[in-house]
Amino acid sequence: MCALPPALFKNCDLMWKQSMWTSTISSHLATKHLKEGGLLTLAGAKAALDGTPGMIGYGMAKGAVHQLCQSLAGKNSGMPPGAAAIAVLPVTLDTPMNRKSMPEADFSSWTPLEFLVETFHDWITGNKRPNSGSLIQVVTTEGKTELTPAYF
Repeated sequence: MCALPPALFKNCDLMWKQSMWTSTISSHLATKHLKEGGLLTLAGAKAALDGTPGMIGYGMAKGAVHQLCQSLAGKNSGMPPGAAAIAVLPVTLDTPMNRKSMPEADFSSWTPLEFLVETFHDWITGNKRPNSGSLIQVVTTEGKTELTPAYF
């Protein structure tokens, strides 16, 4: 039998606080203050669509964000009429912190933040907005980013 990493519980707690607490608070605020037809985006992760044995806490927390997003799309979730909850599931975002922590990585496979800004603008204005509850994979290969729905 494989032993659990010593920091598992500490890491699970940290990931839960960073991902689920923030997503839950944002979702609660959306049920109270988002306007009809508004948009709530949540930060999921493509990695959490499969097992994450090297980062169990991360996978658990992001998987819970995916479930929260899909639950918010349901009847009686508290979301305003016509509002949408959509989770984006990137691989790696091109941020200064990621570049600093992974200086030898292939940045052409990282999603530029500008792409997400443009995507969110489109969705806010009703252009190409996925259905509420959608989990949208964000994959960048050789500098080209594509959005694809995640299916189970």
